[in-house]
Amino acid sequence: MKISTKGRYGLRALLDLAVHSQGEHVPLSNIAERQTISENYLEQVFSSLRKAGIIKSVKGAQGGYILADKASDIRVGTILRVLEGDLSVANEELNHDSGASIQECIQIKVWDQMTERVNEFVDSITLEDLVQEYKAMSGNGAIMYYI
Repeated sequence: MKISTKGRYGLRALLDLAVHSQGEHVPLSNIAERQTISENYLEQVFSSLRKAGIIKSVKGAQGGYILADKASDIRVGTILRVLEGDLSVANEELNHDSGASIQECIQIKVWDQMTERVNEFVDSITLEDLVQEYKAMSGNGAIMYYI
């Protein structure tokens, strides 16, 4: 499984939105500039996210985008499924007429379990987790007092 540009850029842009919105609408041009992503491409990505109810948009001079829910309620898995579709590692067509097969054994014991773990992993991370991690990495987190 490989995450496409749409999934990678979409997650990056949503993290940027979560970090910079602070309850206010953020123009797509600002996100595109900060992330060096084409604004036209982000419009397509954000259209999918808006239709899925992950973000809201407002047109006009004070317009832009805002998260539809709290960042703590938005899971990375949800975002990736909207942008990527099914996160299956492999899904082979099984021929059930011939009984148990090597192909079926591999599908059940390897591919299905890998898919399950990938889904569990991405569903365990929220956008808020990424915001907090970003702030800690960039030094924008809580102020540390030393005695």
